[in-house]
Amino acid sequence: MPGRIVAGTCGSLGSLTALHRAREEARAREAELWVVLAWQPPLDGPGARRGPGGTPLLAATRDAAVARLQDALDSAFGTGAPGVTLTGLAVRGTPGAALLEAVRDADDLLVVGTGARRPLLRVLRPSVARYCLAHAPCPVLAVPPSPLRADLDAVRRRIAWHRPLDTTGLLPSPAPHRPGPPGSSPAPAPYRRSGGTAA
Repeated sequence: MPGRIVAGTCGSLGSLTALHRAREEARAREAELWVVLAWQPPLDGPGARRGPGGTPLLAATRDAAVARLQDALDSAFGTGAPGVTLTGLAVRGTPGAALLEAVRDADDLLVVGTGARRPLLRVLRPSVARYCLAHAPCPVLAVPPSPLRADLDAVRRRIAWHRPLDTTGLLPSPAPHRPGPPGSSPAPAPYRRSGGTAA
């Protein structure tokens, strides 16, 4: 029986590249494609504390994860057939552990996306690709982001850099000018910044 292709997604543009590569691998191997999206209830919330009976918050978080998974699959493969047998799983847990749970045996292939991450994000959320490379019982294919992703990020940075600074409501409105007694100097004008940098 052919191995299973397991791929992770979070719904981001970067994960779509990994999904496309996973589909190519599934076609080449005539294997099933399993796409996993991990989700967790809000930390320290009622959904995280209570048992299997479930809470409205827990159910809403799970439903939102299922909707995100469906959106990710539609974005990656369209609404038609992806050309392979496809199974989508929204799994409660951390991304690395959820992916390893979907692996069936050593003949499977685990496909994960990689990419540059900000230092703070590396500390708060360790790399899923590194976790899988260290713990997976099967081969792992680490897929770098598309070159178009770097171009898109560069465009977004340029737009953010040139976006005017919105200072609406940050400074109080100037008080109406009331002339002082004869011979007094006028009040200084209030400092205001309207979008560009101050001279």
